[in-house]
Amino acid sequence: MPSDGGPGSIDELVERMDGLLAGLEAREDPARYFLATYRRTTVAVKEELERGGFADQDWVERWDVIFAALYLDALEQRERGETPPGPWAVAYQAGGEGQPRLPPLRHTLLAMNAHINYDLPRALLGSITDDEFDDHTLVASRAADHAHIDSVLVSRVGPEDLELKAVEQPGDRTTLDRLLTPFNRAGTKRFLRESRRKTWHNAHQLSAARRRGPDALTARLRELEDLSSRRVAELKVPGQVLLKLAVKGFGVQLPG
Repeated sequence: MPSDGGPGSIDELVERMDGLLAGLEAREDPARYFLATYRRTTVAVKEELERGGFADQDWVERWDVIFAALYLDALEQRERGETPPGPWAVAYQAGGEGQPRLPPLRHTLLAMNAHINYDLPRALLGSITDDEFDDHTLVASRAADHAHIDSVLVSRVGPEDLELKAVEQPGDRTTLDRLLTPFNRAGTKRFLRESRRKTWHNAHQLSAARRRGPDALTARLRELEDLSSRRVAELKVPGQVLLKLAVKGFGVQLPG
């Protein structure tokens, strides 16, 4: 694993997050909720890398940096007044000017869905070659490391729930929200397991398209963007987000 803090390292990634987070917090931008959560989770992954908890340390760090960069690129586009990719545009419009305020938890869930559904398959495509996708042993190893990262995320559910509660306003959590707290934590495992299965399916579909040429890949990426945008839009409609996810299922899946 790179340890010199150079380009492509998690250390550099955290520095980039810190710079963006300072600006968001200064103007109390709701986008700060997900970024703060993401930063803490990234530090937890870094600590697990330093502990030697993955089969392929170098690949996990490279993949993690590629994955996070896709989100940070979208956030920086929005900061420059540009339109980010569809799922992120939908997520960032929620609770914006002229719209009802959304609680921190809702902002976090919308961003999490945009990031996992749209960015994660693209990150796998960016860190695994088409030949490697054909190597079942290698893919199994990559998938195992992916599952281990998910275990790190599950370990953060309790602490992150407390972090969100600390920045909520009175009334942000309804009685139903409080009753569903155990489901929120147990449900995270189901969410990650199902989204992981769909993510790998989508990554294989994108790899197959990449072999057919740039036009085929572009078409499939647009399809993924549309599916992901529609899922985030569904979650913007008033109501209990986790119940919607439980009913509709987690993640999106490309046909094929």
